[in-house]
Amino acid sequence: MSSDFKLKGYTGKLLRIDLTRGKIGLEPMKEEWAENYLGGAGIAARILYDELKPGIDPLSPENKTLILTGPVNGTLIPTASRVGAYCKSPLTGSFFHGTAGGHFGAELKYAGYDGIIIEGKASTPVYIWIDDDMVEIREASHLWGMKSYDVQEKLKEELGIDEIHAASIGPAGELLNRFACITFGCRVTGRGGTGAVWGSKKLKALVVRGSGSVDVPDLSRFKTFTDELLTVFRSHPATSQILPTYGTPVLVNANNALGVFGSYNWQEEVFENEQGLSGETMRETIVAKDKACFACPVRSSKFCIVKSKDGSTCLVEGPEYENIYSLGSCCGVDSIKAVAIAERLCDDYGMDAIEAGVAVAFAMECFEKGLLTLEDTEGIDLSFGNEEVMLTMIHKIGMREGLGDLLAEGVKRVSEKIGQGSEDFAMHTKGMTFAGHSARGMPGFGLGYATGPRGGSHHDGRPTGERTGLVPRETFEGKGEYTARVNHLTIYTDSMIVCHLAESIWGPLDISEWCVRSVNIATGMDCSLDDAKKTAERIWNMMRAFMVREGFRRKDDKLPKRFMEEPIPTGPSQGMVISRENLDLMLDEYYSFRGWDLKTGIPTPERLVSLGLDDVAQDMKAYLSADDQSKT
Repeated sequence: MSSDFKLKGYTGKLLRIDLTRGKIGLEPMKEEWAENYLGGAGIAARILYDELKPGIDPLSPENKTLILTGPVNGTLIPTASRVGAYCKSPLTGSFFHGTAGGHFGAELKYAGYDGIIIEGKASTPVYIWIDDDMVEIREASHLWGMKSYDVQEKLKEELGIDEIHAASIGPAGELLNRFACITFGCRVTGRGGTGAVWGSKKLKALVVRGSGSVDVPDLSRFKTFTDELLTVFRSHPATSQILPTYGTPVLVNANNALGVFGSYNWQEEVFENEQGLSGETMRETIVAKDKACFACPVRSSKFCIVKSKDGSTCLVEGPEYENIYSLGSCCGVDSIKAVAIAERLCDDYGMDAIEAGVAVAFAMECFEKGLLTLEDTEGIDLSFGNEEVMLTMIHKIGMREGLGDLLAEGVKRVSEKIGQGSEDFAMHTKGMTFAGHSARGMPGFGLGYATGPRGGSHHDGRPTGERTGLVPRETFEGKGEYTARVNHLTIYTDSMIVCHLAESIWGPLDISEWCVRSVNIATGMDCSLDDAKKTAERIWNMMRAFMVREGFRRKDDKLPKRFMEEPIPTGPSQGMVISRENLDLMLDEYYSFRGWDLKTGIPTPERLVSLGLDDVAQDMKAYLSADDQSKT
């Protein structure tokens, strides 16, 4: 395929695979996409906005799933290991983007592709095999029903090649669990249900082997730059000491000491037995090895070995902090060993551990309040703190058995089914549950939860500024602009694509020069910091426009009643709450900074035109007009 694509860092090629027709096509990556949307989440937002009709069922053949890289992936830029997965979310009905570490992203670039657009639906289970220029859709009925890791091992055996990198789904994806994930090697992404979209398409796995490389404009200058950046990584305490030693579980003690560690389905924000879950305890008891993703000097991932009560051995990469919260404190469980076993179960079934854990915690509170009975739970005593019950429920969710069949729909749908006031403590926004960082105790971060395209994701807003004291936690004024700038940091790095765990260097409060210099040195672009901020704003507005077409408005930028009406009851953050009045104050500030309509939250045509989104501006003008007419 001839191409006039001139930028370095990209391959200039995309695969398009139509599973309905069994057709594989090669098409050029548009240089204007790279310049205006960078890669990853940015380009995905543009493609899905252009190619998906509003209102489609996310689990229908009309949905598309994208696997994309960014301009620095496959190079030695530190933490440029990640790969992104994108779709219209079955969990939220909104635009979903997520990234996973490991080696898959680099391997896809080495095979010669910036990404893959997968559409349609196969009639029987299939997997896709990419070996440089050779791309095939292969039969996979014999893999259907297998767990995520087992699929990958089976494919290595079948292909007779160890040097492959695979992405797969487990039974949860096949059973259309709305928070089913895609497993890339040992790393997972897909809280919004990308694995369910694969399952709906009968796509079991994607396997890639590449023998190429990534071209950069000036190899000598690139090496000098990466050496400089590596020195920064190796001298910063977060990336040279804290994360390599403890990984993200270091946040257990830190957040608990601040009084923002969600416990008992967020009835509390301190956990009395936090030491049983801490990074220090984990390090001393189950960590066997530190692991690093491709091109990462941090080695934050922890490979753990746990002896189960039945004498069997559980091997797991993790648990990470978020899963310690969801499967641990949120369920009242204080055993790091139980949490590690539960995470491995989630990985085997191929479902998000945050969503699964919070779903169990929600069911536990419903049981505590008498909204679920022993008859509803098939005799299971769903009391907080019972690790065996937590593990049982994870299995039931993974296989959609009994109450697990309902919980696999996500807490929003579960609360709508149960009713009786359970909606007040269904801890989600837009259908996605909250991660292990407090909205009440960090109001700017809470605003990020309320306004983010994914809902309760901790990667739309970030807690770091307020958690570490760079930004005051007690104030509401100024949090609109603060949150918008953090949004721009997260979406720019999710379009590069690099790891947010290194936000101390990539940010942490705004896009840093290191981001811009990394993109320029890898691609030959000549972007300024202001250019990067404008790119990030353009991408954020593309995602918001996608949401508007799906019916999302200001009324959906909200928090659950618990966070708005129940102050934190105990601990260092006792009394903190985000009232409706203060949330409205922050929303007005946020919309004003963004140039969005204050009544609806729809981006204004004027702001969109200033970002070069003239076509989107026309669409949003029509929605604004329609909303105005509906109110008269």
